[in-house]
Amino acid sequence: MAARILSGKEFAAKIKEAAGRRAAALCAAGVHPRLAVIIVGADPASEVYVRNKRKACEELGILSDHIALPAETTKAELLACIDALNADAGVHGILVQLPLPAQIAASEEEILRRIDPRKDVDGFHPVNVGQLAIGAPGLRPCTPAGCIRMLEYAGIPIEGARAVIIGRSNIVGKPMAHLLLERNATVTICHSRTQNLAAVAREADILVAAVGRPRFVTADMVKPGATVIDVGINRIAPKQLVGDVDFDAAAEVAGAITPVPGGVGLLTVAMLMENVVQAAQAQMEQGGVEG
Repeated sequence: MAARILSGKEFAAKIKEAAGRRAAALCAAGVHPRLAVIIVGADPASEVYVRNKRKACEELGILSDHIALPAETTKAELLACIDALNADAGVHGILVQLPLPAQIAASEEEILRRIDPRKDVDGFHPVNVGQLAIGAPGLRPCTPAGCIRMLEYAGIPIEGARAVIIGRSNIVGKPMAHLLLERNATVTICHSRTQNLAAVAREADILVAAVGRPRFVTADMVKPGATVIDVGINRIAPKQLVGDVDFDAAAEVAGAITPVPGGVGLLTVAMLMENVVQAAQAQMEQGGVEG
């Protein structure tokens, strides 16, 4: 295996170390960063994610509220819960764990928009999306922000690089493109209608796979020496997770590659902690959040 393995554990530790120092400074100033996570129903995967977030908060001295609502919760009840957290100046970050139960899943966009953008630590609110698009300060989506931080820590050049993103989701693909553009990469977004996808992908110095299809990116789609960031996580057997990249084959061609598991997922949780601290600091400077 020729490629350098970009360990999520290594880079997440650096992100969390910096966030922990900032959290401690805020506590010394009388502001204790606090994250509220709302989970509706009892989805097993969601419960695992919530536990991981709570554990990360504990490691960094961030307060964490776990608000478990029954599966039959109505949209009105969930919105009222968000409103109460928006009005609580002691809560600096709000996160609604997805997916939502069937009866409110169709209202997901409305529900996420209800979160005060200053407390939107997922970076999904249209205000924060707009801030990213125009290059203004704001809370960034955790997964693409974590990928950028990893590239910076790893010393992988972004400025002047050709970057290709496979996937155009609002959660990863589009914000990843904006973050790379901010750092002067030349960016192409590919999707299901892209012609000659493999040829386009082979032009990338930085190739980001975020398509949600197991082992979709094969070795012949990777430029020799390229950096491959695998955002996908796909369960193909009860105890087997794979990414969107055919890891073993691609690693023989790439210069650097993230594994699945043990890669980008760890960066996402670390960047969430940074966003909570950033939100707490901004709210302190603004004198709190009005209800």
